[in-house]
Amino acid sequence: MKKKKISSVQLIPLSFLWAIIIGALLLMLPISSATGQWTNPLVALFTATTSTCVTGLVVVDTYSYFSLFGHIIILLMIQVGGLGIITVISMVMLITQKKFSLGDRMMLQDSLNLKTDVGVLKILIRISKDVAKIEFTGAALYAIYFIPKYGIAKGIWFSIFHSISAFCNAGIDIIGNNSLMDYKSNPLIMITTMLLIVLGGLGYVVWFDMSEKIKAGIVKGFTPVQIFKRFTEHTKLVVTVTTFLIVSGAVAFFIAEYNNPGTLGNLSLFDKVINSFFESITLRTAGFSSIPQENMTDFSCVISYTLMFIGGSPIGTAGGVKTITIFLALLNIIAYIHDDDQSVIFNKRVTDESMRKATVIVAVATFTIIVLTLALIVTNPINIQDGLYEVISASATVGLSRGLTSSLNSVGRIIIIIAMYLGRIGPISLAIFFAGRSHHKSKCRYVEGEFFVG
Repeated sequence: MKKKKISSVQLIPLSFLWAIIIGALLLMLPISSATGQWTNPLVALFTATTSTCVTGLVVVDTYSYFSLFGHIIILLMIQVGGLGIITVISMVMLITQKKFSLGDRMMLQDSLNLKTDVGVLKILIRISKDVAKIEFTGAALYAIYFIPKYGIAKGIWFSIFHSISAFCNAGIDIIGNNSLMDYKSNPLIMITTMLLIVLGGLGYVVWFDMSEKIKAGIVKGFTPVQIFKRFTEHTKLVVTVTTFLIVSGAVAFFIAEYNNPGTLGNLSLFDKVINSFFESITLRTAGFSSIPQENMTDFSCVISYTLMFIGGSPIGTAGGVKTITIFLALLNIIAYIHDDDQSVIFNKRVTDESMRKATVIVAVATFTIIVLTLALIVTNPINIQDGLYEVISASATVGLSRGLTSSLNSVGRIIIIIAMYLGRIGPISLAIFFAGRSHHKSKCRYVEGEFFVG
């Protein structure tokens, strides 16, 4: 009897699950804690999940609770979770010069959400090089501040850790117990972090296209507008939507929190602008915090829900339903209202399949958030605003909290663990499922029924 081969749809979620379990077991060991004692299994599982799913929600202070060994395990999980388990395994195979079978190439194709396996190894090599360059550059910029402050050894370690954490959109730090709030007036730390978050959230396909077109444009003397016109339609849309979300989010926070003494009120005008942009960027799955989230106005809370839900862009390190997904879902609604028979973006027609897929992903994500929020507020004595913030943050792998995470009971922590796991693998698995499923044609056609909608 032949063994049934595991498909990509099954392997990718399972690979994340196994990484979480192995990470949790390692974090439970006495060597992983600063006190040299065994760590509570649920605390270890929560930390392993938030690291592998690059979320950032924590139930214990990462800086003081875990040892250097524990921090290394957490960083490895962040890197593996941010890039994807299959991608990292493939990188190791390349380094060790292992041969790739056809099945390996197809698995890698699915994990990167590519349409074909042609040139997939070249893409993998390029991803490896670009990721190394970006994370090294980020670490070098952090080192300008961290080495003078903490010394050479600790300064380099802190720089590497936070560069990887920011680029992978994890939002986990080891410099204190209040994220980056002590650095809200430090432009170097704030701007470096924002750049790493944005680069991680844009997606590999966008990097490649932008770098090629910009280099060619500079050589030929093109203007920025001419270079932009030569981007692919996907890159154009990602850059446009991302820029709109960052700027509009920053403006909204600047206005809403300008006089709020609990957030931006006591900062200088320059720091208010920087922190408004930082908040707008970090909410789209990064998880670093420069202001207390629980002190924000209700208006800012609603803006936060929206930005967290949307997240970053496809084929990157960010979470959420993704910028392209939410745009196509809204476009689908507009097309129906206007009774358009096709939707066109940058003179390119969007396929009906893409529109349907986007709508389904948004609907499933919304339903999941509603169910998990109800479960959380039923099992914990919390209000709906804080509960919804926590669940959206977990489901979109953001990692920001209104001071709720550490106070959740065991059931609440398990609910958030489930939310983080579903948030990390859900959009990926759905995209692969819808892209790879076979089309079943019915052999017969039923008589149309009359159903009243709306």
